[in-house]
Amino acid sequence: MKSTAPSYLGQSFSTSEPWLFLSPHLDDAVLSCGALMASEAPKREIVVLTLFTECSPTPHSRAARSFLRQCSANDASALFKARRQEDVAVLTGLGIRFRHLGATDALFRRRREVLIGSSALGKAIPELVHRYPTYRLDIALGRVSRGDRGLITDLRDTVQREIEEFKAGLVFCPIGVGRHVDHLITRRVGEGSAEQRAVYYSDFPYNQDQQPDPAFMESRKLSEWHWSEGIEAKQQHVRQYVTQAAALFPDGRIPAAPEIYYI
Repeated sequence: MKSTAPSYLGQSFSTSEPWLFLSPHLDDAVLSCGALMASEAPKREIVVLTLFTECSPTPHSRAARSFLRQCSANDASALFKARRQEDVAVLTGLGIRFRHLGATDALFRRRREVLIGSSALGKAIPELVHRYPTYRLDIALGRVSRGDRGLITDLRDTVQREIEEFKAGLVFCPIGVGRHVDHLITRRVGEGSAEQRAVYYSDFPYNQDQQPDPAFMESRKLSEWHWSEGIEAKQQHVRQYVTQAAALFPDGRIPAAPEIYYI
């Protein structure tokens, strides 16, 4: 497998230089890259930076309330605390360093944080004060709000500092299969910070029925590369994300699909 890795990824395999993985949410890095990370963790330092790790107080939009129901949760704060604990347990068990950057998940991001507590209209119709009022028509369409520009700049600066401090040889970021805005923002942050050190990973499990944006692929002249070692073992780590596994895999079956990377 290593011998077939193209260009700078193949070169990096021959060294012990650190690798940094950018994860949009508290499970994405392991879902998409868990097998590769598990294989390489004994040989090099690996750090996972997770960008969107927080929620916001009530009132929540209908889309956010639907997400809570899918996770069998009544309280968003408790859910996100449990998700962070799950992530810590999985990554620590793999011998991987981590940092939760504390940005608010798109389902909970608001337009006017200061006014929400005193706005009767915002309490009655939470969608009016949320940056992404719906999932299907906002978050899943991949239209990143102009209101997130400052957030993107801040995240890029933070990630750039981490890359320099960690001396990361490669930076892995999602290619954005499924077009979730948080995944696209993470891709933008990674690409802007890593420059020529970026490796894109295919977002699992969304890549089981969707493809990456062909225009993005063409613009970067990307080629596809697969990692298949340790895929079966990865399933046990995915199941450790108890709050998410049932919603992501309602039939209980986690596809044993090779991880896909783009160089």
